[in-house]
Order: sequence, then structure tokens, then C-alpha cells
Amino acid sequence: MSHTDCALNFITNTAWNELPGSVQHQSKRCFLDALGAQIAGHQTPIGKIMADTVEQEFNGREATILVRGNKSSASGAALVNGFAGNALDIDDGYRDITGHPGACILPVALAAGEIVSGVSGQEFLTALVVGYEVAIRAGLIRHATYETYHSTGSWGTIGGTAAAGKLFGLSREKLSHALGAAEYHAPIAPMMKCIEVPSMGKDSIGWGCMVAVMSTIMADKGFTGINPIFDDSPEEQWIQSLGQSFEIMSLYFKPYACCRWAQPGVDGTLKIMADNRLQHKDIKQIKVFTFQESAALCTNYPQNTEEAQYNIAFPIAAALLDGEIGPAQVLAPRLFAKDIRQMMDKIEIIPQDRFQKEFPQKAESEVEITTTTGKQFLSGVMSARWDLQTTLPTDMELEKKFLWLTSPVLGKTQAKSLANLIWNFDQEKNLDKMIDLCIVHSGAKINHNEQC
Repeated sequence: MSHTDCALNFITNTAWNELPGSVQHQSKRCFLDALGAQIAGHQTPIGKIMADTVEQEFNGREATILVRGNKSSASGAALVNGFAGNALDIDDGYRDITGHPGACILPVALAAGEIVSGVSGQEFLTALVVGYEVAIRAGLIRHATYETYHSTGSWGTIGGTAAAGKLFGLSREKLSHALGAAEYHAPIAPMMKCIEVPSMGKDSIGWGCMVAVMSTIMADKGFTGINPIFDDSPEEQWIQSLGQSFEIMSLYFKPYACCRWAQPGVDGTLKIMADNRLQHKDIKQIKVFTFQESAALCTNYPQNTEEAQYNIAFPIAAALLDGEIGPAQVLAPRLFAKDIRQMMDKIEIIPQDRFQKEFPQKAESEVEITTTTGKQFLSGVMSARWDLQTTLPTDMELEKKFLWLTSPVLGKTQAKSLANLIWNFDQEKNLDKMIDLCIVHSGAKINHNEQC
């Protein structure tokens, strides 16, 4: 059996009641986490710009722009919701492909789930699993066959199309064309250029989501695509393991709204502070020893949200002072705060070969703090939290993160209702209630100071 046939079989034949219980539960965890990032992401400058743009340029009534509740074409809704999903850089990831599958899957599934009437919760969650599994395999192949480190959109588009094609119920022939069209039209964006000079283009996820929806719709109408990426796989097991090995179980999650590469430095700094009962005023210098890609993150004062996220000094300083790195830190006015900038001036980033040798399988750093009295403290080697190398988050921790992100947008009561719905989403007959809970309704009074 060819790799393409194997992939098509997996997409078309996978059923909810045949998935392992652990995978079924993980689909809800991923749904909760990705949706929380997306809802909060709509409050960022890029979220608002894209919502305005889509409302102007993508006429239609097929799918919902989350939070606002306005309708647009399905491709337009996927575009804006896709940009929002990665706007805070707090969405899930997969280490070996250095990218974010969930943000490319969920917005596409949401759009497809509104086009196709009567999609049940089980069907939707199954499509998410299919999308994750295909996206991760596509990412492995893309990285193995292209020399340049490309953005998530370059391979996540293919996973998004698999999820949409599953919900559309495309025939094997049309599904193959949709996947081929998605690969051919996916944004092939050089990721390091956006890390070196951060922009709103970020991980090209928004465009990838739009391409995925368009590829599915066009194939359904008879558009033909190239032979999809699967037969390019240099490793047979990557594709033949579909349906047997579930890579959705190997994701990492993010507690902070910043690049994953900066997060070991954040946790190392906080560890030293807590273990030695240090105060901010005690710090003379912070050194972060790390791998080259992490060291390539900017250390200048950020001028916008994207620069704050693709920075290594800013999140360390913000976490020291605020105890968190979320929307409140990476958005104005805190983004420009004097005390954060003064703390950034004390931070030095040093690349070392010992960490480079482990990357990308491991993303590790070590922190050294020198106090004003001359004492030095080392964190030891640190990996980012909520990873396979550390400890994955519990359901309670993921829900707490979800409420932290969504309560300021939806209100605590509505956010909690949405979380409860997602944990039981396999019992839902359709998507209507879930979509409604993702919208701030006219006249709703939200206390933005509510704490979870």
C-alpha cells in the first residue's frame, strides 16, 4: 500500500468509537487549549486587524468570526480565527517539527463544521485527531525534504485540510486532490526571518488555515491537486503508523505567551528566585546559557506584541515582576513599562554548544543569577514546563489556563460554561451551543478584573 493510500484510509476510516480512550480525552484537552488561545488572541492588534479585514474583504454568511460573532465566508473565518489562534504564541506544539499544529487545525475544523450541517461533537473531535496526526506527519516530511526551517503554515495546512475533508465527507479521490492542493498552495515561509525581525506574519498559520478551507471547497467542486506529500516521506513508519501510534499524545502545552525557546530561561529564573528567596532588588545580573536559536531571539525593548513574544529578555523580566506572561504583559500598556525594561538591561544571553547538541529534540537552558552582594546561583539545566521532558499539565491546570485567557473576554461565567461544554463535547449533537459561547453578545457586561 502506498503512503498516500495509507493516509487516505486513516482520514476516511477513523471513527470516534474506535479511538483509544486516552486519545479521545486528549482531543478535548487540545480543543480546550487551542480554543482558549484563539479567543484571547482576538483581543490582540493582529486579531482586530484581521477581523476588520475579513469583514471588509470576505463577504459571506457561512462561518463565524469568534468573539465578535459576525459572519463571513468560510475561508475568511478560518483566516481571522487562524491568526487569532497563534496571536499570543500560547498554543500547543510538537517538538520535532518546531511548530504549532493545533492553531492550524481548529480554525479550519470550526469553519468546515459550520458549512456542513449537523456535525456532532464526536465527529468534530474525530476530525481534530485526524488533523493533528496528518499535520505532524506532514511536518516531519516537510522538515526532512526542505533545507530551510519553514513555518507551521507550510505543513499545518495539510493537517487542516485533512480535518476539513473528514467533516466534508470527501471521497478518496477528492480528498487526495484537496490534500495536494493544500500542499501546493501552502505558505512556504522562512521562519527564522520572522524570528529575527518579528512581524504579524508570525507562523503563517492564518494563511495556512485559509488555504486549507479553500483547498477542501475547491476539491469538492472538482479542482485537481498534485500527488500529496505522503509519498515523499523518507521514513516509512511516519505514515504507516497512522492509526496505530497517536502523535497527538506527544504534544507540549505552553504556560506563557512567548516563544517556547525563551521559556526554559523564564522557569530557570523563577526557580532561582523561589529557591533562594531573592527579591527583584537583589538582582545584579542574569545570564541565560542556551541554544543558538533561543539566543537569536531579540533582547531589545519590544515595540509591539510580536516583538515581545519573540524576545528572550522581555518574558524573563515580565515573569520576574508580574509572576505571569500573558495578554496583560504582551499588550499595551504593560508592554512598554519602565520597570520591565530596567530588568531587561540586567539580562545577558549566551549560546553554548552543550545545548545546541540537544536541539530540537530538547530545548534546554541554564540560568545564573548574580546578586548585588556578589552571590551566584545556578538553576541547573531547565526544560520548558508542560513538556514530555518535564511534566505535562493536568486537566485542572489546562482549564485554569483556559479560564485565565478567556474570562477577561467572555466573562467568568460564560468561560466556565464553555470549558464544561468542551469536557463533555462528545455528547453534543451539533456545534451551535459551542459557537454561541465563543461570542461576546451585545449588551453583555464583562468585569475585566474578574480573577479565576
